[in-house]
Amino acid sequence: MNLRTTISNANSDVRQRRRSAVKHAVSKSLRRHWQLYLLVLPPVVYFIIFKYVPMANAVLAFKDYNVIKGIWGSPWVGTKYFEMLFRNPAFATLIKNTLYISFYQLIVGFPVPILLALALNEIKSAKFKKTVQMVTYAPYFISTVVMVSIIMLFLSPRLGIVNTIAGALGFEAVNFLGEPGLFRSIYVFSDVWQSMGYSAVIYLAALSGIDPSLYEAARVDGASRLQKILNVDLPGILPAAVIILILSVGNIMAVGFEKIYLLQNPLNLSASEIISTYVYKMGLLNANYSFATAVGLFNSLINLILLLTVNAAAKRLSNTSLW
Repeated sequence: MNLRTTISNANSDVRQRRRSAVKHAVSKSLRRHWQLYLLVLPPVVYFIIFKYVPMANAVLAFKDYNVIKGIWGSPWVGTKYFEMLFRNPAFATLIKNTLYISFYQLIVGFPVPILLALALNEIKSAKFKKTVQMVTYAPYFISTVVMVSIIMLFLSPRLGIVNTIAGALGFEAVNFLGEPGLFRSIYVFSDVWQSMGYSAVIYLAALSGIDPSLYEAARVDGASRLQKILNVDLPGILPAAVIILILSVGNIMAVGFEKIYLLQNPLNLSASEIISTYVYKMGLLNANYSFATAVGLFNSLINLILLLTVNAAAKRLSNTSLW
């Protein structure tokens, strides 16, 4: 009994010393680097207030929301709204459209910035390189509303420049935004054009961090430009590419709401109605907040599962992951 008491007291003393050491280290770090902690404080507060605190209101998906009673005073209904979602005739179409557009965007949009960065890295003229960077980077700063207006003006069946040129060549005018089969391509390729320059900056930064001795060794070995790209450049940017791929797959269900909603019309609705636009229409326009929350929670759960799966696969295959 005395031995047990002695061991317990010793363990308690060790834990107390460890806590004291941790507190001392934290206090010392705060005093020495208080400027850095002060710099980090605003984004931390932002995420706590606007990202983590609202998570508590996800219980709305399991309640029959009443405006007078409020979120926490409304009665519980269990999985009623999830069952409504799965029985909804539009559910299969929503999932299909969301996944179709997301994977289409990932397949087309993921390699384009890499190819652009590799091409820019091979340009010897600094002036021409900066010009190309500026031209490809500038569209990123165009707002979504302005981008949609540009798309509509270019693809207008009567006055659009595309149909004007097609008419001059003897082709009939096409209502591009009225064709469900063309909607996905219009969305994806316009998004790639707008974001490829911005995304390429990350890969250019990764390329600039490659050890110059590797290029010298490749040159000594007589490697061609293609061999240098395959054996030096691509392995050098692989960790950054894997991280971006994981994040992209983690957001596979979170297709850009604003742009799709603004491009929607009754003619292309069969191909453009996705989960986020459906949540907006059900939650805000139809005031069915509980059902919209259930749909959004289901969407977030799918994103989480995809993120965890891809992160685990990347960690096993390439030893590169988010955690």
